[in-house]
Amino acid sequence: MNDLVSIITPTYNCAAFIGETIKSVISQTYSNWEMLIVDDCSTDNTKSIVESFNDSRIKYFCNEKNSGAAISRNRALREAKGRWIAFLDSDDLWMPNKLEHQIHFMEDNNYHFSCHKRTICEEDGTPTGIFVSSPKVITKRKMHDYCWCGAITVMYDADFIGLIQIEDLKKRNDYAIWLKVIEKANCYYLDETLGVHRRRKGSISSSKKSVLMKHFYILYRKGEHMGPIKASYRTVRNLFWGSLKKKLYYDKEEIK
Repeated sequence: MNDLVSIITPTYNCAAFIGETIKSVISQTYSNWEMLIVDDCSTDNTKSIVESFNDSRIKYFCNEKNSGAAISRNRALREAKGRWIAFLDSDDLWMPNKLEHQIHFMEDNNYHFSCHKRTICEEDGTPTGIFVSSPKVITKRKMHDYCWCGAITVMYDADFIGLIQIEDLKKRNDYAIWLKVIEKANCYYLDETLGVHRRRKGSISSSKKSVLMKHFYILYRKGEHMGPIKASYRTVRNLFWGSLKKKLYYDKEEIK
């Protein structure tokens, strides 16, 4: 198990969090990785924080102009040299054994696409006690129904899947990637909590349904090149399954 992991990390004005994110990567028990940080022209001191880590595995790129997360993800994916592609947003965290356990899970079962359980913390790092799981097997149909995978949980085999590039979507661009990958392989769920998602104010997940509908519709129309009727149908199904996700796949544990 010596294959390189390419970690895709787009960032914009995340100086308050990115240092902790990088530390969670450096702490991995699996050491054969490269972290591709694409800075979308941050106006804070993100660059100086990244450069304070004296580790050649961390590779910093800066866009020529502010272009959005989709363009940043595409750039990182083009720069990636690893067999395994993993995703870590610049305000989220991984458990130390994340890479080791997920690669074992995929290699032992000959899987090419996987995700795992994650927990949620508040913006200041306070645990919420919420743990988010997924269906055991996410097929193409299920993935079109809803984005079951959190970005920090996803890993795929680039040798099998190939280079993924997506349209310039301002929102839901991570989901656009999963929709490309699912064309090549089902996604399998590892029932281990290996990541922490930071719930920040103003995120799209906390938006009104009308806003969510707009971004889902754009995803299907522009990202998947669907006609208006099919895109509308997919949008309605996505909202339906999204309403059920918290009932089926959110577990709340008492914080002691």
